[in-house]
Amino acid sequence: MFLGSLLTVLSAAAGAFAAAGQLVQGTQYANLADTHGFIVIYPNAPTAGGCWDVHTNATLTHNAGGDSLGIASMVRFAIANYGVDATQVFATGTSSGAMMTNVLMGAYPDIFKAGSAFSGVPYGCFEGPDAWNSQCSTGQLIKTPQQWGDLVRSGYPGFTGTRPKFQFWHGTADTTLYPQNFWEDIKQWTNVFGVSQTPTSNITNDPLPGYSRASFGPNVQAILAQGVGHTVPEQANDVLNWFGITNTAPTSPPGTSVPPTGPTSAPPPPPTGGTVAHWGQCGGIGYTGPTVCESGFSCVAANAYYSQCL
Repeated sequence: MFLGSLLTVLSAAAGAFAAAGQLVQGTQYANLADTHGFIVIYPNAPTAGGCWDVHTNATLTHNAGGDSLGIASMVRFAIANYGVDATQVFATGTSSGAMMTNVLMGAYPDIFKAGSAFSGVPYGCFEGPDAWNSQCSTGQLIKTPQQWGDLVRSGYPGFTGTRPKFQFWHGTADTTLYPQNFWEDIKQWTNVFGVSQTPTSNITNDPLPGYSRASFGPNVQAILAQGVGHTVPEQANDVLNWFGITNTAPTSPPGTSVPPTGPTSAPPPPPTGGTVAHWGQCGGIGYTGPTVCESGFSCVAANAYYSQCL
């Protein structure tokens, strides 16, 4: 059964879901597609390690090649052959799939209406000669909002249409793709849409206890999960609601609205007091949580914005 919409679900990095087939079993999108009548594509990364090419100039550039063009070609085929509504195309993914979701939002804004990325990095963060970029993964690649936004715009320089809205999720205990990437994502996508980094709303315990949902107008949403590592578990119903495919989110938020506190306000930091576990954040500009590491570890600065217990 088709309703003329298409959901593109990206495979994750090895170690989370090693192949697209496991993503079918590990998330609810296939079942929800049967329930709500949409199409799902599960592309599989061609590399032996299971990670997408998110670093080459080809994949970061509209119609230039790389893995992103392979996914775009699948979508175009579905539109041409399966009656898919070209205005109702979406992308989501976790880990490497989340990074690819960022790439698709920048390089193919003409194809996708919205995206949702779980535990990824900003568009262009991995750009370079090597498939793995340690500076980006450890949260040491810091740019201004304008610089991040310019990277997205460089993906398709001639694009003048409406850009896809974007939602991203990250855990504060992520030691694979450090949580500083969450804050860089906020800088990037608020710049792309020309909105303030001050949230228009900030809801605690949404959609789960310890999660905080910050909205920056209707097109940018950032969810921070306290104490969650790599990766934040997919929240399929929430994602489909963000896409507009379903209306499954609660009408009243489960948490409490927190008023913005300044020009760089974002989801609330960890509570003060106590000690920080190994790998946890213990300092940095804007951080107000505990700064003392548990016994045997020291607070080490990775950059001005992020210090970690090592």
